[in-house]
Amino acid sequence: MVLESVAFDIETTGFGVDDAVTVVGFAVPMGVRVFVQTGGRSVTGLETRVRERVDEHVVVSVHESERELLEGVGEFVGRRLCDREVLLLAYNGERWKSGFDLPFLRTRLAQHGLAWPFSDVPYADLMPLISRRFNTTRSDASGDESQSDLVGVYETLCGGEYSGLDPFEASKEAVSAFEAGRFGDVVVHNVADVLRTQALGRLAESYCSKSDFNVKSLTPTITDS
Repeated sequence: MVLESVAFDIETTGFGVDDAVTVVGFAVPMGVRVFVQTGGRSVTGLETRVRERVDEHVVVSVHESERELLEGVGEFVGRRLCDREVLLLAYNGERWKSGFDLPFLRTRLAQHGLAWPFSDVPYADLMPLISRRFNTTRSDASGDESQSDLVGVYETLCGGEYSGLDPFEASKEAVSAFEAGRFGDVVVHNVADVLRTQALGRLAESYCSKSDFNVKSLTPTITDS
């Protein structure tokens, strides 16, 4: 059985427990689904502006708060991913400082009293797979340097098709852009990252065995069902 890969990535206001999720994006075979919250600020025509900058089909939903964003993500995951033949993919989703995307989501969902949405969803982190199964070392005048971040690995292995799409040189710029209300830039950055993750996932599927993916279940020990 071949699972349909769905890449995902999040943006936040920082790395602390009191920081908030600002964007969650999923790259599915038919395009990209993005959820963005505005912190109560009004915005119109965001999806249209994003589509003008992105060649892929993109659907954007705008939410006034983090809680509403997380509720929207939960509805989407329950409808589109749960009990389906899909494989959720992230790059460094659980490894940066012992984890980023999934641990961050767990904390924010718990603080809002919202249920974990990824029940019955298999998951694989691409970062350890790429580091073990591909050579990402670049040589230059300063010596050999192994690439490990998403952008560097993507540039090395996939050729950088989405490099010109990203409005930021570094992911931390998404924080100041969100604070300034530049929601279009933050969404396009997230789209670029989920497309990079999707491309690396497809590359890994073409060159690695199923056992290399180290697939795990995201179903919690206790569920409501």
